[in-house]
Amino acid sequence: MFKHIFFWTLGTFILLQAIQINIPEIPKNIDKSKEIEAPKEILSLLKRSCYDCHSYKTKVPWYGNISPISWEVKSHIKEGRAWLNFQEWGNYNEEKKQKIYEGIVKTINLRMPIPMYLSLHEEAKLTSKQRKQIKAWAKSHIKED
Repeated sequence: MFKHIFFWTLGTFILLQAIQINIPEIPKNIDKSKEIEAPKEILSLLKRSCYDCHSYKTKVPWYGNISPISWEVKSHIKEGRAWLNFQEWGNYNEEKKQKIYEGIVKTINLRMPIPMYLSLHEEAKLTSKQRKQIKAWAKSHIKED
């Protein structure tokens, strides 16, 4: 009985590897002038804690290519880039930039980076002070009507 369960589980796992989610390919000619500009310290924090999902500088870990884990990892990357790609900042109109700044102010303390990501990426954790710095930076760019 145990052998049957083991082999069915193994077979299912192997079959799952055929189902892959692809993240969009990185453009060949990325215009570096389009990347977001921020003070050095803020940019450093964004690169360390946000760029994996919100840029083309994604480092997919080894487990990010094993289904079904890869489905979660790659869907987060796709969604993250769709909402915000720091390397495409110059392509956004002012309305979108304002929405992003507002989104950063709202999410930086509670939801970003996402807890699942932080559980596997200690280096991406932000201190309370660092979160406040990012929030203040984003808030300073919000235009009041």
